[in-house]
Amino acid sequence: MHERPLPPAMEPAELTWHDDVPESVRFGDVYFNRDNGLAESRHVFIGPSHLPERFRQVPSLGHFVVAETGFGTGLNFLTTWLEWLAQRPANDNAILHFVSVERYPLTRTDLEKALSHWPELNHQAAELIAHYPSLISGTHRLILAGGKIRLTLYFGDVLNAWQDLTFTADAWFLDGFSPSQNPAMWHSETIKQIAKHSKTGTTLTTFTAVSQVRRVLADAGFDMKILGGFDHKRDMLAGRFTAEMLGEASPSVDQVAVIGAGIAGTLLARNLAERGISVLLIDQAEKPGSAASGNPQGALYVKLGVEYNAQTELAATALSFSQRYYGAWQSDFWHPTGLLQLASSPQEVDRQRRFCERNTYPSDLMRPVDARQATELAGIAIEHPGLWFPGSGWLAPATACQQLADHPLIETRFNYQIASIQPCNSQWSIRNSKGEDRQIAKVVIAGGHEAAKLVPVPGELRLKPIRGQTTQLPAPRFNLPRTVICGTKYLNPVNGGHATTGATFDLRDDNPTPTTISNQQNLEEVTAMLPAVSIDNTLDADQLEGRVAFRCTTHDYQPVAGLLHDKTGDPVDGIYLMTGLGSKGLVWAPLLAEYLTDMITNQPRCLSKRLAKRLETGRLYRT
Repeated sequence: MHERPLPPAMEPAELTWHDDVPESVRFGDVYFNRDNGLAESRHVFIGPSHLPERFRQVPSLGHFVVAETGFGTGLNFLTTWLEWLAQRPANDNAILHFVSVERYPLTRTDLEKALSHWPELNHQAAELIAHYPSLISGTHRLILAGGKIRLTLYFGDVLNAWQDLTFTADAWFLDGFSPSQNPAMWHSETIKQIAKHSKTGTTLTTFTAVSQVRRVLADAGFDMKILGGFDHKRDMLAGRFTAEMLGEASPSVDQVAVIGAGIAGTLLARNLAERGISVLLIDQAEKPGSAASGNPQGALYVKLGVEYNAQTELAATALSFSQRYYGAWQSDFWHPTGLLQLASSPQEVDRQRRFCERNTYPSDLMRPVDARQATELAGIAIEHPGLWFPGSGWLAPATACQQLADHPLIETRFNYQIASIQPCNSQWSIRNSKGEDRQIAKVVIAGGHEAAKLVPVPGELRLKPIRGQTTQLPAPRFNLPRTVICGTKYLNPVNGGHATTGATFDLRDDNPTPTTISNQQNLEEVTAMLPAVSIDNTLDADQLEGRVAFRCTTHDYQPVAGLLHDKTGDPVDGIYLMTGLGSKGLVWAPLLAEYLTDMITNQPRCLSKRLAKRLETGRLYRT
């Protein structure tokens, strides 16, 4: 058996292979029928759930939710994916959500081998494998088939998953090895949680017909019937949830206003638009990415905590999601060069030592390297050890904002000075400085520290701007790395003849103009961290170009995303906040945009309740 790793790494499934069919060593059972697993999946789950006809009935802009116990090889998921695409128009905006849990996930290599059985699944299997997350515990959202399929994959215990996730299922697939081999999957408490995620008419199918399972399901509110099983299995169960329980009504969302066209606002606008929602994108500047998101280069990194708590889990989840999300833009504004996080001070050496002693991360997400290995990766001499993030890199944020905002469903309004946001006829009236009004039911304020001025309820929000100046290093005058390097400063590879380094962290400086002093600070600190970078000692800081941006942060340095609450704790219907991303906005923004869009459209949430709680808006009020 595999030795159980330290968190957050998951213990992978240990397999034996018989005629290329995987069998779980732990549970002593095969993952799928040896002769025809695909036909078995269709027989047990697709047909008895009446999915073909139900899929056809989902309205445009609607969604359908399938939930599963036991992701395994992903065969049921891929079979459902194929069926969804077969039943839906190619230009339709409806979304299939598939929510699944796996305690012992397959490695990417084992997954690829297992799914090679079915040539008809090659395209979908290749996309799943390409997006398959690092094996760390918690919730992973995969966006597939151009956004038509969203997989929420929970790595962990099944009971924890159903207690922590937010969704209402239209159909349940109960898989996950036989009840005698894996009783936790079929425990009465697990079934009770399944009922809580169901509504009247939710279907449930399972390969097993064990009488105890049938009784527990009946006690939970499911009317179950015995059907003919597949192959050598004589019977199976299928039924419906008959208890009086309504799912949350999906709101009719005609249009959403997003205020702020930085990386947060443009990612949110794009997410909404790609789900078929019209967006009004507003900014006081003349174009997207003009403020904090306007730097020519930005590094995609977080500093993971020594202790793996909820704060660290949220950061790791955001990093993993952002790497997958930006992959679609690699030929545009995303450059996955890898990233080195150096231990360039005694304090950071000690911190990284403790970090590595107390945590295990999969090497495809992060691994420690010594100075020699760091030198080989970066292509320049490095004197310090560090952490290597192979899936990270750098973005061109201003280019990203411009391309993200370019969508037929996104209407833009630039040079638009907002005078007020006021309630009007069950909507919100956005009035500009010229007295022009736009009335919209839902408004997201994503304007950095300016958000505090726009919130339409009384109370002081604890948001603050922090000045940061970046500096452009001309390539002919410096020895620049081929990867992003972070430490006391960050340094990007060359782009367009320059590499961006920085940024300063000026808490009490509101000067919007670049200064020689800040350029000098950046230059001194980056060359102290990386002496090999400097090849020209005659260069003065006043010869360098700089850019100033004001990053918005909160009192606790954690981001904000969610429905606005007033200072008494009551929700403000139709107003949402997305701000406080600080210097890690490129990492935070994709995940928070996905989460907010889930919330606005009442689709399954990509974040667990534990992590979503850390983003709540109510904590911003000064008490």
